[in-house]
Amino acid sequence: MKRISFLLLYSLLFLGSFIQAQTKTYSILIKGGHVIDAKNNINEKMDVAIKDGKIAAIAKNIDPALASQLVTADGMYVTPGLIDLHAHVFAGTDDRGLSGGFSALAPDPYTFRAGVTTVVDCGGAGWASFDKFKSTIIDKSRTRVLSFLNIVGEGMRGDPYEQDINDMDAQKTAEKALANKDIVVGFKLAHFGAASWVPVEKIVAAGKLANMPVIIDFGAGKLPIEDLFFKYLRPGDIFTHVFTELEIRDPIVDLKTRQLRPFVIPAQKRGIIFDVGFGGGSFNFNQAIPAIKAGFLPNTMGTDLHTGSMNGAMKDQLNVLSIFLSMGMDIPSVISRSTWAPAQAIKREDLGNLSVGAGADIAILNVRNGKFGFRDIAGNRNEGKQKFECEMTLRAGKIVYDLNAIASNPEKSR
Repeated sequence: MKRISFLLLYSLLFLGSFIQAQTKTYSILIKGGHVIDAKNNINEKMDVAIKDGKIAAIAKNIDPALASQLVTADGMYVTPGLIDLHAHVFAGTDDRGLSGGFSALAPDPYTFRAGVTTVVDCGGAGWASFDKFKSTIIDKSRTRVLSFLNIVGEGMRGDPYEQDINDMDAQKTAEKALANKDIVVGFKLAHFGAASWVPVEKIVAAGKLANMPVIIDFGAGKLPIEDLFFKYLRPGDIFTHVFTELEIRDPIVDLKTRQLRPFVIPAQKRGIIFDVGFGGGSFNFNQAIPAIKAGFLPNTMGTDLHTGSMNGAMKDQLNVLSIFLSMGMDIPSVISRSTWAPAQAIKREDLGNLSVGAGADIAILNVRNGKFGFRDIAGNRNEGKQKFECEMTLRAGKIVYDLNAIASNPEKSR
């Protein structure tokens, strides 16, 4: 009799808990954080509620009793999940460079802990290698992986492949992009060593065929970037590694006068998008600081994540944002350039925002105050007083990273 009574009591308690869970309005409520959402012009303390993997409400003082799970974000910033416009995640076990090789990184171990929920692989795969990239990385990652398709069919495999103009097929590249337009968001040209405009012409041709932007890593040969901006690229096309200072490249800041060159801001006003593309060899304070002082700010904060940058000066997306804080940019500016701005650049305006109905990709960030040092790729040092740290990342409404266990009942979000 006692056993029956115990089972009955247990069943009633379980049923009560089940009914209570079913009557909750939201699955997760992020309470008390400072929301920054550039699309919706939000920059204030708000609560964010999630249901069925989407943003269900964003308002002041949402009742915590309405949620199955509570995340306390007092004193933290709540932003859309960060978008890394320039990453290399076509990882593999072959000696193929950034096209299924050792130099690229599988995304999930490096994204969520930096608040990143979407990466755009920047040219690792070409039309001939894209299917392998999709099956081995894109389809298997929790991170949303999009792609700039390389104009070289073999992708970013290194030399001699990336010097082969005959493998730069605009038609085949555009066709592969259009057949995968839920993933491919544009086209990439990189590492071409000769002083020739032919590769630029080919990639822009692919962009026109598919109605997609191109992103240019303007290689050796010191061809003039002023001509690139005004004679070849279209409004909406992207110039990455904007703050590079290398002998083989034409820089945006004059090496003798240390002044921003006069055509750069007009090019930006024309619609050319300038991406940081920090990487292992493509960011120098001697370019960035004079440019920012002259009123030029990059449009997007791509990291150029790969094995050669992750343990160097770049580290991760939040370190890149912290570096720009050290050079005088403010928190809303760097957040917008790593959320809504890259979403617009790749024509994916479903991303990079916290609109009601949008997918619940969210970063919760702390800003530590203190004395911090940052390097560029040349070893130059700059000091800052603020540094970002990721407290939590949500991808499609699920908690995928929780640094300090700020979520209640974490098992409910898995």
